[in-house]
Amino acid sequence: MSNSVYQINKGINKSIEFKGLRAQYIWYLGAGIIALLILFAIMYVIGLPSFICIGIIVIAGTSLIFKIYGMSNKYGEHGMMKAMARSSIPKVVKNNSRKVFTQLKSI
Repeated sequence: MSNSVYQINKGINKSIEFKGLRAQYIWYLGAGIIALLILFAIMYVIGLPSFICIGIIVIAGTSLIFKIYGMSNKYGEHGMMKAMARSSIPKVVKNNSRKVFTQLKSI
């Protein structure tokens, strides 16, 4: 038998990355660009001048790109989900009755 040479794929189980954007932020940027395209079409159909439409879209697109890249750098792949989960945890649990504690069964 002849010797076979196999290439090892070392990127298994890694999240996808495109030009510095990681994981879900690629989808957020894509959705934002589609929303800007729809906004441009609506403004153009309404009758705003083309230069005003383009100016608004360029400004909004630039801010969108900076915001998405900032979130990608700040939170990383799973950080935004962790931050959202952390914010949903209550700061204080209030209980106005001792009934809960008196009805506990001992083992």
